[in-house]
Amino acid sequence: MRFDVLTLFPEWFAPLRTVGITRRAFDGGGVDLLLWPLRDFADDAYRRVDDRCFGGGPGMVMLAPPLERALAAARSAQVEAGASRTPVLLFSPAGARLTQARVEALAASPGAVLVCGRYEGIDQRFIERHVDEELSLGDFVLSGGEMAALALLDATARLQPGVLRDPESHRQDSFSDGLLDCPHYSRPERLGSAAEDAVPSVLLSGHHAEIARWRRERQLELTARRRPDLIEAARALGRLAPADERYLRSLPL
Repeated sequence: MRFDVLTLFPEWFAPLRTVGITRRAFDGGGVDLLLWPLRDFADDAYRRVDDRCFGGGPGMVMLAPPLERALAAARSAQVEAGASRTPVLLFSPAGARLTQARVEALAASPGAVLVCGRYEGIDQRFIERHVDEELSLGDFVLSGGEMAALALLDATARLQPGVLRDPESHRQDSFSDGLLDCPHYSRPERLGSAAEDAVPSVLLSGHHAEIARWRRERQLELTARRRPDLIEAARALGRLAPADERYLRSLPL
């Protein structure tokens, strides 16, 4: 898959190619990342990409022409490479919240053009002309879209074949089945003398069916207590078995 990123700060993206799990996606050719520095597409000696907001008010607005020229260059490069024409995604507080389901769909697609806004925002005319979808990480404000783009790139890159050592690993992640993940433990078996300092005995039993049941029940309990909205969503999608519903009814919530 291929990502074209329109950004004022291409240097933010260097660690993706060189550090951790995501490096495997790039080393193996599963993900191609092309960066389009917006100042390279400015048309004046100052390489200006922003200006004051019509109507007054604080902050600056990213200009549409440099964005359009950068997008045109990315589209031309896609054609030259024989790559698919990919949708344009903008990171914005007005966007739909990014979910694991959306990440999985994107990870199975040819990729996207990612637009990283800055300042007060970008000229609305660029959005109306070119943006196919707006996405948000949540109800908070970042200084720019680069951090959101990094999150999306990491989330999709790790789902590419061969990136995770165990291909089943991501299926146990939080949200992959609509619920939060269960707690996990490793060595040593005890961290202190209190009862809660020991690894739950069921995990040491070697009884795979009991371990699976314990993990499912912890998933249900944690999700019901912290994200009851996810329980309702899973119920609406038919993802809860009768045993799940019985266990949820037994919880003293």
